[in-house]
Amino acid sequence: YNLTFKFNGYGRSLHQYLRTHPIPLSTDAKILDAGCGTGLLTIALLKALDLPVSITAIDLSGSSIVTAKKAVEENAGRADKVWFTQANVLALPFANNSFDFVVTSGVLEYVPLREGFGELSRVLKRGGYILHLPVRPSPVSKMLEVMFRFKAHHPREVAENTRRYFRVVKHYRFPPLHPIGWSKTAVLAQKK
Repeated sequence: YNLTFKFNGYGRSLHQYLRTHPIPLSTDAKILDAGCGTGLLTIALLKALDLPVSITAIDLSGSSIVTAKKAVEENAGRADKVWFTQANVLALPFANNSFDFVVTSGVLEYVPLREGFGELSRVLKRGGYILHLPVRPSPVSKMLEVMFRFKAHHPREVAENTRRYFRVVKHYRFPPLHPIGWSKTAVLAQKK
């Protein structure tokens, strides 16, 4: 898993996206990276954001947390702004309205969408934003489903469940020549 993402260009695509599509954050915003995996998105966030923020990065896998910590320390230079904890995206150990911004990629494909979005909405402040990078069904995603044992949700199901809790602000499709464009889109939404 970690080796795949080191060489596939997703990190560069994420960093470029975050730099060219600034996320609506204020100084000292509290960010939740829900399902940080090996730290790819956490690093992209740290490199793209110029203002001071605090990031809480969670993952169900303890070994992914260890790998993510090491990757952030080696690649981002701002590891003191990231707190890692092992947690389940369906039962987050945070109070209601704890975060200003939630980002998630490749996590909701492992859980029922309604429950996953509901829990992310619970910990997000009213008016806060979520950046969701869903896996778009495609020939590439079929291969990823087998490799990583998840299921890409149909875009209609993603849209319906996003709108249940959030107001979609922007739906971005990565260019086809970007490695991330083969399987992902970006949905920025605001909590109602």
